[in-house]
Amino acid sequence: MDQVYDINGIMDFIPHRYPFLLIDRIIEIEEGKRIVALKNVTMNEPFFQGHFPGIPVMPGVLMVEAIAQAGCVLGYASSFQEKGGLLFFTGIDKVKFRKPVVPGDQLIIEVETLKQRAKVVKMRGTVKVDDKLVVEAEFMAAKGEKP
Repeated sequence: MDQVYDINGIMDFIPHRYPFLLIDRIIEIEEGKRIVALKNVTMNEPFFQGHFPGIPVMPGVLMVEAIAQAGCVLGYASSFQEKGGLLFFTGIDKVKFRKPVVPGDQLIIEVETLKQRAKVVKMRGTVKVDDKLVVEAEFMAAKGEKP
């Protein structure tokens, strides 16, 4: 099933907020299988003040976080985790950074479910700019509860 969510729909699913909400729109979801999200990168991002002055490059760790946030939306939208619960990032493997991301780029973030158990899910994510792979990673997340 294809489903589109704007920023308000995304905030209904995940607890992240500015300046740490790193996805702008969900383009499509196949429940339990995959999600495609986008992030518009602008010079207004707070991290560009220090990374790097005069040579703005989006930190790779934030692109990995964007992959994780898209995976989190997939988990909630697929009923892996109930709204109000939390998904915690528990592991990451096979991370590769292939090309710098700069202001003006649009990230297309695709995440697919590899394995799912009762409380843990393993996913693979990629980030592309202009159909070119810039980041890839596999990660795991576990169901959690608010303290």
